[in-house]
Amino acid sequence: MGYIKGYDPDSLRELVDPAECEARLDEIADLRSLPSMLERVWLLKVLGRLDDALRLADEAVRQARMAGTRKDLLRARVLRATVQQYRGAHAAADHELAACVAEAEGQGWVPIAAFAHQHRGRNAFEAGDYDQARDSFKRTVFLRREAGADDAALEAALLAVDTVERRRDPVAVNG
Repeated sequence: MGYIKGYDPDSLRELVDPAECEARLDEIADLRSLPSMLERVWLLKVLGRLDDALRLADEAVRQARMAGTRKDLLRARVLRATVQQYRGAHAAADHELAACVAEAEGQGWVPIAAFAHQHRGRNAFEAGDYDQARDSFKRTVFLRREAGADDAALEAALLAVDTVERRRDPVAVNG
């Protein structure tokens, strides 16, 4: 999404302009397509409106299950898991993300697998499981390279690996 201005080097969360996100949320408030629902979930999440985000994420998963493709459903489930992460439900988010990773990799859907690994890594990072975070971020880098991702996408994943490494062993990295 074009609303991401970068990533916080300590939390790895997206940096956004709240006013820009609010304006976009108002702009798409009445749209009912699955892509617009997913965009609204993300906007609500980054704006901290987590109860609304979770309700809409549940609705998006239901809609994707009934009328979308399996890829649509995976994307909706990953996004719902990120809302759970922001709410502090790290175990629930990890369970959902692990299932999404397994399905995406099993189907050979490399970009979705990379997306799911990235978010699984962020969730693990916030939960303090730096080994899982490192493994997920490294897998993200590998999958993005395999998919031919641009430098910006690779840079974000490499930054995440570096951040986890510094957090895991600050003496080895800084000493």
